[in-house]
Amino acid sequence: MDFLIEYGMFLAKALTIIISIGLVLSMVVSTSQKTNRGDDNGEIEILPLNIDFEKTKNKLRIATVEESEKKIERKKIKKESKNKNALNLKSKRRVYVVNFEGNIAASAVDNLREEITAILSVANRKDEIVVKLESSGGMVHSYGLASSQLDRIKKAKLKLTICVDKVAASGGYMMACVGDKIIAAPFAIVGSIGVVAQMPNFNKLLKKHDIDFELLTAGEHKRTLTLFGKNTDKGREKFIEELNETHELFKEYVSKRRPNVDINKIASGEIWFGSRAKELSLVDEISTSDEYICSCFNSAKVFEIKFVRKQKLLQRVGGSVEASITRIADKLWSRFTNPNNNF
Repeated sequence: MDFLIEYGMFLAKALTIIISIGLVLSMVVSTSQKTNRGDDNGEIEILPLNIDFEKTKNKLRIATVEESEKKIERKKIKKESKNKNALNLKSKRRVYVVNFEGNIAASAVDNLREEITAILSVANRKDEIVVKLESSGGMVHSYGLASSQLDRIKKAKLKLTICVDKVAASGGYMMACVGDKIIAAPFAIVGSIGVVAQMPNFNKLLKKHDIDFELLTAGEHKRTLTLFGKNTDKGREKFIEELNETHELFKEYVSKRRPNVDINKIASGEIWFGSRAKELSLVDEISTSDEYICSCFNSAKVFEIKFVRKQKLLQRVGGSVEASITRIADKLWSRFTNPNNNF
């Protein structure tokens, strides 16, 4: 037991040092950003996927024929390209592809907001937005905001398709269910419609070392459970009540957007692989994002939209440290909540 206590204290010290360094670097980066605000607001990058796909395909076609046939193959490609260009000029439908890779804090929502704003400024009702979504969930308010960003697309009466290749669980599924259609790979992890909260309590450890801890609040339920104070049954009951209330809101959110699901059956916090998720109406189709996007090439112009913030060296270093800390936190989150990577 003493070993576990000592190890826990060592781990807490190590995490404190790592987080402290990250905070200092973040403050330096933040100061630098304020000083150079006009230089690093970022910009939208646009990649025409049709053209990129055709270049790769044509390069492979030429590489795989005999040397004597390469000239003939190039002429065929040139002729086909003219015909396709003529068809593309007539096509008014556009598909915009956006990537969202979520962490606990859903920090990618900052870029998602910019990308959606840019798309909505030019898109019409014939167009479609495809979001390649990967997330195991995280903080309630963060994923609530991320979902609200996707709701902007629905309010604009544009078609929204969500593609899940690996995981869209908990807050990730909250985002996914906003889509008109959810496409998941056969073994993608989907669901986890539940809420989890956990925290250590060091009150007994503090008492053992004769350390007093005082927590002063104004308001009966200002603090229910604490890290260092003595938790009470009344506090636990209130905390569980708040968890259940959040769960009910989550269930209502999913039910409204996926009316065909049996919410009482699927809102148990369980996860399902793509094929099983389709049987439960959690997703609509089984496919990869690549397959779906490639199927759009013949009928639409497809563009990948990405908001990129230009950063100086100091900002990149600070961002790398912050990203490393976030990855560690995400791994701890996944380990402690697996398989229920919930809010």
